[in-house]
Amino acid sequence: MNINETFHIAPALSTFSPISLEEMNTIRLMNRTDTKYIVSLPVLMDVLRRASQYYRVQEVEGERNIAYHTTYLDTPDYAMYLAHQNGRVIREKIRVRTYVASGLTFLEVKNKNNKGRTDKKRIRVQGVDSLHVDGGEEFLRNHAWYELSALDLLLENHFHRITLVNKAMTERLTIDTGVHFHHLLTGTEAKLDNLAIIELKRDGRTYSPISEILRELHVRPSGISKYCVGTVLTAGELKYNRFKPKLRLAQKIAKRKIMDI
Repeated sequence: MNINETFHIAPALSTFSPISLEEMNTIRLMNRTDTKYIVSLPVLMDVLRRASQYYRVQEVEGERNIAYHTTYLDTPDYAMYLAHQNGRVIREKIRVRTYVASGLTFLEVKNKNNKGRTDKKRIRVQGVDSLHVDGGEEFLRNHAWYELSALDLLLENHFHRITLVNKAMTERLTIDTGVHFHHLLTGTEAKLDNLAIIELKRDGRTYSPISEILRELHVRPSGISKYCVGTVLTAGELKYNRFKPKLRLAQKIAKRKIMDI
Protein backbone atom coordinates (compact mmCIF):
# COMPACT_ATOMS: atom_id res chain seq x y z
CA MET A 1 0.00 0.00 0.00
CA ASN A 2 1.16 3.51 -0.80
CA ILE A 3 2.64 5.16 2.30
CA ASN A 4 0.56 8.32 1.78
CA GLU A 5 -2.60 6.23 1.72
CA THR A 6 -1.69 4.57 5.03
CA PHE A 7 -0.78 7.92 6.57
CA HIS A 8 -4.18 9.44 5.82
CA ILE A 9 -6.34 6.41 6.64
CA ALA A 10 -4.88 5.59 10.07
CA PRO A 11 -5.83 8.94 11.72
CA ALA A 12 -9.31 8.76 10.18
CA LEU A 13 -9.89 5.30 11.66
CA SER A 14 -8.75 6.42 15.13
CA THR A 15 -12.06 8.27 15.59
CA PHE A 16 -14.07 5.02 15.43
CA SER A 17 -14.93 2.82 18.40
CA PRO A 18 -13.57 -0.73 17.92
CA ILE A 19 -15.45 -3.99 17.49
CA SER A 20 -13.82 -7.38 18.06
CA LEU A 21 -13.90 -10.48 15.86
CA GLU A 22 -16.05 -12.20 18.49
CA GLU A 23 -18.67 -9.47 18.28
CA MET A 24 -18.49 -9.57 14.48
CA ASN A 25 -19.65 -13.19 14.53
CA THR A 26 -23.17 -12.05 15.44
CA ILE A 27 -23.59 -10.40 12.03
CA ARG A 28 -22.01 -12.83 9.61
CA LEU A 29 -24.53 -12.03 6.82
CA MET A 30 -23.63 -15.18 4.91
CA ASN A 31 -26.87 -14.84 2.89
CA ARG A 32 -27.03 -11.21 1.95
CA THR A 33 -27.52 -8.42 -0.55
CA ASP A 34 -24.32 -6.66 -1.64
CA THR A 35 -24.09 -3.10 -2.97
CA LYS A 36 -20.74 -1.84 -4.23
CA TYR A 37 -19.38 1.66 -4.73
CA ILE A 38 -16.11 3.04 -6.10
CA VAL A 39 -14.61 6.22 -4.64
CA SER A 40 -11.29 8.01 -4.81
CA LEU A 41 -9.12 8.10 -1.69
CA PRO A 42 -9.82 11.81 -1.00
CA VAL A 43 -13.56 11.08 -1.11
CA LEU A 44 -13.03 8.04 1.14
CA MET A 45 -11.50 10.34 3.77
CA ASP A 46 -14.71 12.38 3.76
CA VAL A 47 -16.83 9.24 3.98
CA LEU A 48 -14.89 8.03 7.03
CA ARG A 49 -15.18 11.42 8.72
CA ARG A 50 -18.96 11.42 8.33
CA ALA A 51 -19.38 7.72 9.24
CA SER A 52 -17.53 7.63 12.57
CA GLN A 53 -20.61 8.53 14.64
CA TYR A 54 -22.67 5.68 13.13
CA TYR A 55 -20.16 2.82 12.81
CA ARG A 56 -17.59 0.82 14.74
CA VAL A 57 -14.40 -0.50 13.13
CA GLN A 58 -13.17 -4.08 13.32
CA GLU A 59 -9.86 -4.31 15.17
CA VAL A 60 -7.58 -7.36 15.11
CA GLU A 61 -4.48 -7.31 17.28
CA GLY A 62 -4.49 -3.52 17.23
CA GLU A 63 -4.84 -3.33 13.43
CA ARG A 64 -7.80 -1.58 11.80
CA ASN A 65 -6.69 -1.55 8.16
CA ILE A 66 -6.03 -5.25 7.69
CA ALA A 67 -4.08 -7.05 4.98
CA TYR A 68 -5.85 -9.69 2.88
CA HIS A 69 -4.55 -12.11 0.27
CA THR A 70 -6.84 -13.88 -2.20
CA THR A 71 -6.21 -16.50 -4.86
CA TYR A 72 -9.00 -17.09 -7.40
CA LEU A 73 -9.68 -20.42 -9.07
CA ASP A 74 -11.30 -20.83 -12.46
CA THR A 75 -11.37 -23.31 -15.31
CA PRO A 76 -8.55 -23.11 -17.89
CA ASP A 77 -11.00 -21.42 -20.29
CA TYR A 78 -12.19 -18.91 -17.63
CA ALA A 79 -15.76 -20.23 -17.36
CA MET A 80 -16.57 -18.23 -14.22
CA TYR A 81 -15.11 -15.02 -15.62
CA LEU A 82 -16.97 -15.47 -18.90
CA ALA A 83 -20.27 -16.13 -17.09
CA HIS A 84 -19.98 -12.61 -15.66
CA GLN A 85 -18.75 -11.10 -18.94
CA ASN A 86 -21.65 -12.72 -20.81
CA GLY A 87 -24.23 -11.32 -18.40
CA ARG A 88 -25.28 -14.45 -16.55
CA VAL A 89 -27.21 -13.40 -13.45
CA ILE A 90 -26.71 -16.72 -11.66
CA ARG A 91 -22.99 -17.22 -11.27
CA GLU A 92 -20.27 -18.59 -9.03
CA LYS A 93 -16.87 -17.58 -7.71
CA ILE A 94 -14.31 -19.83 -6.02
CA ARG A 95 -11.35 -18.46 -4.10
CA VAL A 96 -8.85 -19.07 -1.32
CA ARG A 97 -8.68 -16.16 1.09
CA THR A 98 -6.10 -15.52 3.79
CA TYR A 99 -6.70 -13.05 6.59
CA VAL A 100 -3.09 -12.04 7.08
CA ALA A 101 -3.41 -10.59 10.59
CA SER A 102 -4.95 -13.76 12.05
CA GLY A 103 -3.26 -16.25 9.71
CA LEU A 104 -6.59 -17.91 8.91
CA THR A 105 -7.16 -19.27 5.39
CA PHE A 106 -10.44 -20.46 3.88
CA LEU A 107 -11.59 -22.07 0.65
CA GLU A 108 -14.75 -20.17 -0.27
CA VAL A 109 -17.60 -20.59 -2.74
CA LYS A 110 -19.81 -17.59 -3.50
CA ASN A 111 -23.02 -18.08 -5.44
CA LYS A 112 -25.19 -15.22 -6.67
CA ASN A 113 -28.83 -15.95 -7.48
CA ASN A 114 -31.26 -14.21 -9.84
CA LYS A 115 -32.57 -12.01 -7.00
CA GLY A 116 -29.17 -10.43 -6.40
CA ARG A 117 -28.51 -12.31 -3.17
CA THR A 118 -25.14 -13.84 -2.39
CA ASP A 119 -24.70 -17.12 -0.54
CA LYS A 120 -21.21 -17.95 0.73
CA LYS A 121 -19.90 -21.29 1.98
CA ARG A 122 -16.37 -21.89 3.23
CA ILE A 123 -14.04 -24.31 5.00
CA ARG A 124 -10.76 -23.78 6.81
CA VAL A 125 -7.66 -24.86 4.88
CA GLN A 126 -3.93 -24.50 5.42
CA GLY A 127 -3.30 -22.81 2.08
CA VAL A 128 -3.60 -23.03 -1.70
CA ASP A 129 -1.16 -25.94 -1.82
CA SER A 130 -3.16 -28.11 0.57
CA LEU A 131 -6.69 -27.97 -0.87
CA HIS A 132 -6.69 -31.65 -1.79
CA VAL A 133 -5.63 -32.85 1.67
CA ASP A 134 -7.81 -30.33 3.54
CA GLY A 135 -11.10 -31.60 2.13
CA GLY A 136 -11.35 -29.18 -0.77
CA GLU A 137 -12.50 -31.79 -3.26
CA GLU A 138 -15.44 -32.94 -1.15
CA PHE A 139 -16.32 -29.38 -0.18
CA LEU A 140 -16.55 -28.25 -3.81
CA ARG A 141 -18.40 -31.39 -4.78
CA ASN A 142 -21.07 -30.50 -2.20
CA HIS A 143 -21.26 -26.75 -2.70
CA ALA A 144 -19.88 -25.75 -6.12
CA TRP A 145 -20.59 -26.37 -9.79
CA TYR A 146 -17.00 -27.38 -10.46
CA GLU A 147 -14.73 -30.09 -9.10
CA LEU A 148 -11.31 -29.13 -7.79
CA SER A 149 -9.56 -31.17 -10.51
CA ALA A 150 -11.19 -28.96 -13.18
CA LEU A 151 -9.83 -25.72 -11.74
CA ASP A 152 -6.56 -23.79 -11.94
CA LEU A 153 -5.11 -21.16 -9.63
CA LEU A 154 -5.22 -18.16 -11.96
CA LEU A 155 -5.19 -14.80 -10.20
CA GLU A 156 -4.10 -13.49 -6.84
CA ASN A 157 -4.60 -10.12 -5.27
CA HIS A 158 -3.42 -8.27 -2.20
CA PHE A 159 -5.30 -5.42 -0.57
CA HIS A 160 -6.04 -3.78 2.76
CA ARG A 161 -9.54 -3.89 4.17
CA ILE A 162 -11.38 -1.75 6.68
CA THR A 163 -14.51 -3.40 8.08
CA LEU A 164 -17.19 -1.18 9.63
CA VAL A 165 -20.30 -2.31 11.48
CA ASN A 166 -23.20 0.03 12.14
CA LYS A 167 -24.04 0.52 15.78
CA ALA A 168 -27.44 -1.12 15.28
CA MET A 169 -25.52 -4.29 14.25
CA THR A 170 -27.63 -4.77 11.13
CA GLU A 171 -25.03 -4.32 8.40
CA ARG A 172 -21.37 -4.65 7.58
CA LEU A 173 -19.32 -2.38 5.36
CA THR A 174 -15.97 -3.31 3.83
CA ILE A 175 -13.57 -0.81 2.29
CA ASP A 176 -10.74 -2.18 0.15
CA THR A 177 -7.73 -0.09 -0.81
CA GLY A 178 -4.32 -0.74 -2.33
CA VAL A 179 -5.67 -3.51 -4.59
CA HIS A 180 -2.78 -5.22 -6.39
CA PHE A 181 -3.25 -8.07 -8.89
CA HIS A 182 -0.81 -10.74 -10.03
CA HIS A 183 -1.72 -13.29 -12.70
CA LEU A 184 -0.21 -16.65 -11.86
CA LEU A 185 0.10 -17.79 -15.49
CA THR A 186 1.05 -14.63 -17.40
CA GLY A 187 3.04 -13.05 -14.57
CA THR A 188 1.40 -9.68 -15.33
CA GLU A 189 0.72 -7.30 -12.43
CA ALA A 190 -1.69 -4.38 -12.12
CA LYS A 191 -2.90 -1.97 -9.43
CA LEU A 192 -6.03 0.05 -8.73
CA ASP A 193 -4.31 3.27 -7.66
CA ASN A 194 -6.06 6.02 -5.67
CA LEU A 195 -9.28 3.96 -5.45
CA ALA A 196 -11.36 2.41 -2.70
CA ILE A 197 -13.99 -0.25 -3.29
CA ILE A 198 -16.80 0.03 -0.75
CA GLU A 199 -19.21 -2.86 -0.31
CA LEU A 200 -22.37 -2.67 1.80
CA LYS A 201 -23.53 -6.08 3.01
CA ARG A 202 -26.92 -6.45 4.65
CA ASP A 203 -30.04 -8.57 4.82
CA GLY A 204 -33.12 -6.89 3.43
CA ARG A 205 -33.50 -3.15 3.06
CA THR A 206 -32.93 -1.86 6.58
CA TYR A 207 -31.90 1.78 6.97
CA SER A 208 -28.23 2.28 6.15
CA PRO A 209 -26.34 5.38 7.34
CA ILE A 210 -23.62 4.83 4.75
CA SER A 211 -26.13 4.82 1.91
CA GLU A 212 -27.29 8.25 3.05
CA ILE A 213 -23.71 9.51 3.36
CA LEU A 214 -22.78 8.30 -0.12
CA ARG A 215 -25.96 9.81 -1.56
CA GLU A 216 -25.03 13.18 -0.03
CA LEU A 217 -21.62 12.89 -1.69
CA HIS A 218 -23.26 12.02 -5.03
CA VAL A 219 -21.69 8.55 -5.06
CA ARG A 220 -23.88 6.03 -6.84
CA PRO A 221 -23.71 2.23 -6.67
CA SER A 222 -21.29 0.76 -9.16
CA GLY A 223 -20.90 -3.00 -9.11
CA ILE A 224 -17.33 -4.11 -9.66
CA SER A 225 -15.76 -7.54 -9.38
CA LYS A 226 -12.12 -7.55 -8.28
CA TYR A 227 -11.69 -10.95 -9.90
CA CYS A 228 -13.07 -9.82 -13.25
CA VAL A 229 -11.25 -6.49 -13.30
CA GLY A 230 -8.00 -8.15 -12.26
CA THR A 231 -8.44 -10.77 -14.98
CA VAL A 232 -9.07 -8.11 -17.63
CA LEU A 233 -5.94 -6.21 -16.57
CA THR A 234 -3.59 -9.20 -16.37
CA ALA A 235 -4.81 -12.24 -18.34
CA GLY A 236 -4.21 -11.02 -21.85
CA GLU A 237 -6.60 -11.53 -24.75
CA LEU A 238 -10.00 -12.13 -23.20
CA LYS A 239 -13.35 -10.67 -24.18
CA TYR A 240 -14.19 -7.83 -21.79
CA ASN A 241 -16.81 -5.59 -23.43
CA ARG A 242 -19.04 -5.69 -20.33
CA PHE A 243 -16.23 -4.33 -18.15
CA LYS A 244 -15.02 -1.48 -20.36
CA PRO A 245 -17.44 1.09 -18.84
CA LYS A 246 -16.37 0.06 -15.31
CA LEU A 247 -12.71 0.45 -16.15
CA ARG A 248 -13.33 3.90 -17.66
CA LEU A 249 -15.36 4.89 -14.59
CA ALA A 250 -12.60 3.69 -12.27
CA GLN A 251 -10.04 5.77 -14.16
CA LYS A 252 -12.27 8.84 -13.91
CA ILE A 253 -12.99 8.35 -10.20
CA ALA A 254 -9.31 7.86 -9.40
CA LYS A 255 -8.76 11.49 -10.38
CA ARG A 256 -11.68 12.76 -8.31
CA LYS A 257 -11.19 15.11 -5.35
CA ILE A 258 -13.61 16.23 -2.64
CA MET A 259 -13.93 19.63 -4.34
CA ASP A 260 -15.30 17.88 -7.44
CA ILE A 261 -18.38 16.40 -5.77
